This record gives sequence, structure tokens and C-alpha cells, in this order.
Amino acid sequence: MDLFKLEGKTALVTGCKRGIGFAMAEALAEAGADILGVSASLETKGSEIEKAVQAKGRNFKGYQCDFSDRKSLYAFIDKLKSENPQIDILVNNAGTIMRKPAAEHPDEYWDKVIEVNQNAQFILSRELGKEMIKRGSGKVIFTASLLTFQGGITVPGYAASKGAIGQLTMALSNEWASKGVQVNAIAPGYIATDNTQALRDNEERSEAILARIPADRWGEPKDFKGPIIFLASNASDYMSGAILTVDGGWMGR
Repeated sequence: MDLFKLEGKTALVTGCKRGIGFAMAEALAEAGADILGVSASLETKGSEIEKAVQAKGRNFKGYQCDFSDRKSLYAFIDKLKSENPQIDILVNNAGTIMRKPAAEHPDEYWDKVIEVNQNAQFILSRELGKEMIKRGSGKVIFTASLLTFQGGITVPGYAASKGAIGQLTMALSNEWASKGVQVNAIAPGYIATDNTQALRDNEERSEAILARIPADRWGEPKDFKGPIIFLASNASDYMSGAILTVDGGWMGR
């Protein structure tokens, strides 16, 4: 089991305040990593994720950043690097979704989703990835989506951004795998989080979705604990450029 241990490692988890990101940060702490967390509305002190990480005996430092604001993103990166000389694991989980039919989808929706889900994730990966390359080791893990493979309904910006994340995972892997940096992604299926509340509140859509999931249930954030530890640890050292689906069997249906 030593392959899965993360003692002595520091992980940055974006979008860690709730849902999948919270579970991922907690899992990495359970495996031994210290956690740096950032979300748009995360309390820098006293957050629930800070308490959860510290309960595992690990250190936590919280940051707040609006990833839709490019200047704020760069200011966050500067502060992050100055306060944390080595970040071993980057979990690009932060994301947003805005729903409106494509013919009515306004520029503001499109621009915000692409900035948060795609542009900010590339910039953060590039700025932390270059340090990993210098050291000859590191793990970059993106949160993709079923819409990395499918088009979805009324979420054109989200689908476009998650398709891009799949391509970015492979593009970075092609350049960085030989330098000791593994880049992979996890594609969640239909998970009971804030992002899917509108779907779960729609009885017809919810029933149709559940009928297609072989596991016969919506996923839960805790379903991502095992996958994130695997991709962040030495157990996945020969795995790069992969998109791991955690979807209750949806993509195999």
C-alpha cells in the first residue's frame, strides 16, 4: 500500500469548498498530503474543508480567488508560489455551469464558463507545471466530465470547456510525461452536487438519467476518493494522458 501514500506531498485542490472538490481534498489528506485549497468563496480561515483536513492530522491553507477574473488569477498564483515553494499535486477541479438553450446562450455565459473551466485551468497548470518540470516530478489532475465525450443539453459553454479539458489533458501529457510529470483527468458521471441540482429537481430528466446508469444510483462525492488518491500517487506513475470515467457505468451503456 506504500504506492498510495502521500506523506511529504503538498496538493493544491481548486474548487474544494464543497462537493467533489471537498471529497478530493479530504481524501488526499487521508493519504498523507498537506492541502492548499482555493475556491471563489472559500473562507481563508475556519472553513469546513480546513477542519476536515486538520482532523486527518494534515496542514491546510485556504485561498480565495475568482477564476473568471484573469488579474485575480495571476495575483493568486504569485501569492501561492511565494508562500509555498513546492506543490507536488495540482487538482484542477474548480468549474462552473450556466444553463440556457444554445440559441439564447448569451456571450456573458459563454465567456465566464470558458474563462473558469478552460482558460484558468491552463494558466494554473502552465505556471505550476513549469516548476514540476524543473524538479522532474509532479501530478496534474483535471476534473473533466461526461460532456468531455457528449454534447449535453442547454450547456454549450460547459460542453465546449470540458471537451477542451480532455484535449488539454492529452496535450500536456504529450509534452510532460517524459519529464516526470503525469497529467490525467477524472470524468465524473451524474453526481449529486450543486451542479446537478437543477437536473435532480426535474423529475422527468432525473428519472431518464437514472434509468441509464447501470449502477442504478446517482454518484456521490465520496466516490472520487479512491480515484484521486490513485492518480495523485506513485501507483499511477505509468499512467498519463488518460481520462478516467467515474460514472456508474454510464459510458459503457
